[in-house]
Amino acid sequence: MDNNSCIRQQADIKQINRCKNRVSELNGSFDYLSNGLELAGNNVRLKILFLLYEEKRLCVCDMSDILGMTISAISQHLRKLKDRKLIETEREAQTIFYSLTKEYEKMLKPFFKILDENKILETL
Repeated sequence: MDNNSCIRQQADIKQINRCKNRVSELNGSFDYLSNGLELAGNNVRLKILFLLYEEKRLCVCDMSDILGMTISAISQHLRKLKDRKLIETEREAQTIFYSLTKEYEKMLKPFFKILDENKILETL
């Protein structure tokens, strides 16, 4: 498998260098985006993120009622999202409310807009 030869006639060195520089320049953004998408790739976590996007903030009990899951199960998903800094918390008396971080709210907005407009179903 060491034979990595290419069959093109000429390499566009300017294009290759331009692309290398651009990928290198955006390396931190790629890490940030892949971190969020990796966690959002789970159906339940994607629903949680969508609910937080739509409602701006919810407590674990609300999410449990909405998704028909135990508080414990929702809490485990919330912990993963919080540990990776997709969501943040705010305490009001005894209740902890969850919301999207501003960065991930911005990043996920186009995905949720497509989802909301049912464009995904139209393409299938």
